[in-house]
Amino acid sequence: MANRKLYDISVLLGDESIVYPGDTPYRRTMVQTLESGDDCNLSGITMSAHAGTHLDAPYHFLKNGKTIDQFPVEKFILSARVVPIQNCVAIEPVELENVDVRPGEAVLFKTRNSTEGRIENDVFQENFVYLSAKGADWCVHNGIGLVGIDYLSIERFGSKNFTIHRKILANDIPILEGINLKSVPEGRYTLYCFPLKIKGGDGAPVRAVLTA
Repeated sequence: MANRKLYDISVLLGDESIVYPGDTPYRRTMVQTLESGDDCNLSGITMSAHAGTHLDAPYHFLKNGKTIDQFPVEKFILSARVVPIQNCVAIEPVELENVDVRPGEAVLFKTRNSTEGRIENDVFQENFVYLSAKGADWCVHNGIGLVGIDYLSIERFGSKNFTIHRKILANDIPILEGINLKSVPEGRYTLYCFPLKIKGGDGAPVRAVLTA
């Protein structure tokens, strides 16, 4: 991997990370410090399982859905397509018709959420680009292995029934949210996105990386 191009598509918690309204914000508090005479620097962290760059497991919205620890680790290493989206409102099938995607691949949608820096400005914006119902149908129909988007949710802000999440997760397709694709060209990559191994987890933070 030494000669391969690497793209870190994770946001920086504590600086770039956005808080979804009503969610637990990320906080890091020093418990011990060398400066105060302690033996080491030691910090405590409070955060949502869906803070920053993270994965949603089916259990997030489905009572009997898989939890994050029930997926085999190889599920989080897979071929991925970065797909640019021009629509400033939603991801629709009209932009996906000619995408060369293979069953089981991840599809990572690169929208103005990334290109305009919205995912890394630490300020939540309600009018982020989201995945439409027909876009979700396209993902399911094409056997996508993982769906990724460059904001904290694939769902339109204000949705009451979360049909997009439910539709994707009901097919055991993990959702990777909060990625930053600003510097990543369109194309095919290998995606590494290992979540924390949380027992019964509805989701988990990840360090997501693409290799070309």
